[in-house]
Amino acid sequence: MDKIIFKLGSNKGFTVTVNKLATAKRSRSITTEEVLLILCHSVTEVLGNAGNDKVDYSPMVQKINKTCLRPDIGCFVLFDGGFSGLVIINFTAESAMEIYRKYLLSMGMPENELAQLHTSDEVGNVMGEIMNQIVGDFTNKVRHQLRTSITQSQPKMMAMNKQVQISVNTTLDQPQSRRVTFTTEKNNIFYLELSMDKTEFIKLHDFDEAELENPDDILAENKQQKDESVSPAHGNNDFDDLMNDLGI
Repeated sequence: MDKIIFKLGSNKGFTVTVNKLATAKRSRSITTEEVLLILCHSVTEVLGNAGNDKVDYSPMVQKINKTCLRPDIGCFVLFDGGFSGLVIINFTAESAMEIYRKYLLSMGMPENELAQLHTSDEVGNVMGEIMNQIVGDFTNKVRHQLRTSITQSQPKMMAMNKQVQISVNTTLDQPQSRRVTFTTEKNNIFYLELSMDKTEFIKLHDFDEAELENPDDILAENKQQKDESVSPAHGNNDFDDLMNDLGI
């Protein structure tokens, strides 16, 4: 309730009381496209840490009606919790081999020990591991930025020569499906597909977003603290001095 004072002269005046309705300012909402953007960031960051720092995604997103595993290598992960959905990444043979090779070479593996075919079990295992890291990073970002929690299934990776349609085994609430095109440093293509509940996150009030902690940094810091806490073994100097004084 505010008061407005109108003055008629130097010493006279009257007061009008005005009832002001409190209005809540609506914050910007977060929808499927923003969730997809979080996932795209997870893809580029994880691949960047795996020796593929030149991977980029298209600024255009496709609305699709169904999600599919496509040749040459397809991988999918289910997630559930605050909202449910499905993540699929479809790699061409060329993009899968480029990512696989750069990842293992960045870890110091000799080039002559790398697999030569995208159908080899080793390529599938490595790509499945990368997919697991991507979705793990995504769930961490969702918990941090959207203040909700989702859990993921184990990634399923397979090499194929024909398209296979994938659907979530639970009923999604008005499912929304999107596809984004990614390009590697050598201009090889792979596709990210996301299918999830139609949902909207609306910020009720501002909150501080603490910086996400890197697990590697935490381990390094703990190791440093442990090293600093361990000091070289010293003898009992007072006891040694006493023995020396006694000539023992």
